[in-house]
Amino acid sequence: MAKKLMKGNEAIAEAALRAGAYNYFCYPITPQSEVAEYLSKRMPEVGGSFVQAESEVAVGNMLFGSASTGVRVFTTSSSPGISLMQEAISYLAGAQLPVVLVNIVRGGPGLGGILPAQSDYFQTVKGGGHGDYRLLVLAPSTVQEAVDLTMLAFHLADKYRNPVMILADGMIGQMMEAVEFPDKYEEPPLPPKTWAATGAKGRPPQIVKSLFLDPLALEKNSLVLAEKYEQAKKTEVRCEHYQINPDNEVILFSYGTMARICKTVIEQLAEEGISAGLFRPITLFPFPEAEIAALADLNKVKLYLTVEMSLGQMVEDVRLAMNGRKEIKFYGRTGGVVPAPEEVVNVIKKTLAG
Repeated sequence: MAKKLMKGNEAIAEAALRAGAYNYFCYPITPQSEVAEYLSKRMPEVGGSFVQAESEVAVGNMLFGSASTGVRVFTTSSSPGISLMQEAISYLAGAQLPVVLVNIVRGGPGLGGILPAQSDYFQTVKGGGHGDYRLLVLAPSTVQEAVDLTMLAFHLADKYRNPVMILADGMIGQMMEAVEFPDKYEEPPLPPKTWAATGAKGRPPQIVKSLFLDPLALEKNSLVLAEKYEQAKKTEVRCEHYQINPDNEVILFSYGTMARICKTVIEQLAEEGISAGLFRPITLFPFPEAEIAALADLNKVKLYLTVEMSLGQMVEDVRLAMNGRKEIKFYGRTGGVVPAPEEVVNVIKKTLAG
């Protein structure tokens, strides 16, 4: 595998193609428009389908129709665009359709700005649409990880027959890093898509739907979804422990590109004789609850701190996972402001000093 210097958005696009996703529907929005630009050139080369829709609402319905036939399909957008897709995302989950969605997050609320943020955590992890459903959510912190998780996302979508979200931000989308792709894409075997609407050829017709007028039938469908989510909690949790050890005085919790900044924070704290470690969730759903709870047993920790590019969203799940055993403090910036390592270091030092 040869490494290639690529912008994050373009690397995500190429990763999707390598995973066999030849059906892409989109509406342009900064800071992810390079995905569409890249695929407008690459899709014809692989015999794929690329449609620029008239709106994000239209994109959601195109995803539903295409995914119903069993092909791999995806879209990319940014915060306000993802908001417009929420009804369709709920439909996709309710109909058990495998789709990959990529959100290159920008500042909000409202139209916001085009600079990077992490303020879409609640919308993504808690389910921004109506009903009892969840997305599987993957949060890369490097361009290479964005490649790897994008390819994984299509496998998980098919495995669980459920939408999967890649939650990144404008920094991941716009930065350039060296990445590598497998010479031959391989993944664990999956069962045949006997549910797909491929034409009633010698069999009864299939109907893909999320409409169940009988309340017991609707409840049964929701219970099927809930069972899948419980299975994902048992087998799909992914996280990183970075320099976590029994001598830590500080444990940081962060994800995505903010976690990269926290690694620099840890280096700067070490220069001042303060031992710190980082816990980075890679799957935001399923969330690594048990792994976080285990960190309460580190006896020398004086400060547990969640750092986000938001006003405090993932911190709520960290507190729930810790279940009151330790106090979890929070620091964050929002609106597209990215905390500098020195800023976080000063916050930590002031907090430790009381």
